Amino acid sequence: MSEQAIRVVYVEDDEAVRAAGRQTFALADMDVIDFPRAEAALAELGTERAVVLVTDVRLPGMDGMSLLRRASEIDPDLPVILVTGHGDVGMAVEAMRTGAYDFIEKPFAPEHLVEVVGRAMEKRRLVLENRALKARLAQADGVGGLIGDSGGMRNVRRLVIELGDTDVDVLIEGETGTGKERVARGLHEAGRRRSGNFVAINCAALPESVFESEMFGVEPGAYTGATRSRAGKIEHASGGTLFLDEIEGMALPLQAKLLRVLQERVVERLGANRLVPVDCRVVAATKLDLKAEVAAGRFRADLYYRLNVVTIGLPPLRARREDIPQLFSAFCLEAAERYHRPPPALSPAVFDWLMGQDWPGNVRELQHVADRLVLGVWRPGAELAAVEGAGLAQRLAAFEHLLIDNALRQCNGDVAAAAEALAVPRKTLYDKIGRFGIDMSAYRGGEARA
Repeated sequence: MSEQAIRVVYVEDDEAVRAAGRQTFALADMDVIDFPRAEAALAELGTERAVVLVTDVRLPGMDGMSLLRRASEIDPDLPVILVTGHGDVGMAVEAMRTGAYDFIEKPFAPEHLVEVVGRAMEKRRLVLENRALKARLAQADGVGGLIGDSGGMRNVRRLVIELGDTDVDVLIEGETGTGKERVARGLHEAGRRRSGNFVAINCAALPESVFESEMFGVEPGAYTGATRSRAGKIEHASGGTLFLDEIEGMALPLQAKLLRVLQERVVERLGANRLVPVDCRVVAATKLDLKAEVAAGRFRADLYYRLNVVTIGLPPLRARREDIPQLFSAFCLEAAERYHRPPPALSPAVFDWLMGQDWPGNVRELQHVADRLVLGVWRPGAELAAVEGAGLAQRLAAFEHLLIDNALRQCNGDVAAAAEALAVPRKTLYDKIGRFGIDMSAYRGGEARA
């Protein structure tokens, strides 16, 4: 996330003092707009304005306390710093109770003014970033909370929106932790089946001994201990969505039983002789290449082709590193609300370090790091030392390296295709590959295709 430039709105009726304040802010590289009266400053305040307010208490017309109350009505989170004269400490205490961020007593050192205002600016920046992030999260909730502006994630959101209101079965492919269940829930919420049940089943964790009773349901007397009728998972999903996670982990005999249900859209409870029709949308997810599993004899070809009507591929996090700042900020915000902790301040160095990691656990691993940061059990220290000490040239080079790495991974080591994706000449890309010492053996078995 880019840092917002926060402006100081400065209200002081004494022209000489106001000029000194302007100079103090300018020397500290703080953007300032000043007014001799409170009424004129009101137009600069607003819920989305990147400003902090510094005002003298004793002003002609509307005084500083009245301005504080009016500013709090406009935006309760707007930092207001009151400048008080000697003997106004009681008023300052009242101001803090009213919602002032801080107060400064005259006479004050310029360094003290800059320090207090600097803290207020950082608070305002975080408030505005969190608000913008919440708005983006609310928008993303319409497509399953799928966050990210990379090309891969834009395509995933497009498919979720286009397929959401259809009944077509969907196969989701992606590595562990890429968010396959989020996509499945997005498909469910984006369609007319949202009022029905979303039933998630981990196929790899379902023992063969209880498969039929859990999936199809039971009737009394079907086995010892079965004393009442119970609908199975598939029947429970009727009218909604059946999510079959880790479908590759289902044993072959169970795959045959599932195939019949998917083809006929009926279930037969254990101990019953009648068929129960089911009307559910089926979304399956796998972390493996099911076509390769079919070729190896570990997955039924007929079930694969039954499931593979439409496929949504989820890119790993290392292939969409540009989404990491937005994702991590969102996870920190969610964790702060969940654990009732303040959201942490995130510097560009933190994002640079995060974007430089491989994230084998993908989005789930990134979320766990955000949780640990919010809880205070992990603090970025030694990991950031090299990044914080790097200059602009080093940081730009590191980011360029990441972009090239992403392109080569997405193109499976095809340098020509990667050059086209990056919009650079092929020779330029080869030069950069050599300069960065990129090992081409990491891409598609080391065969770099020209």
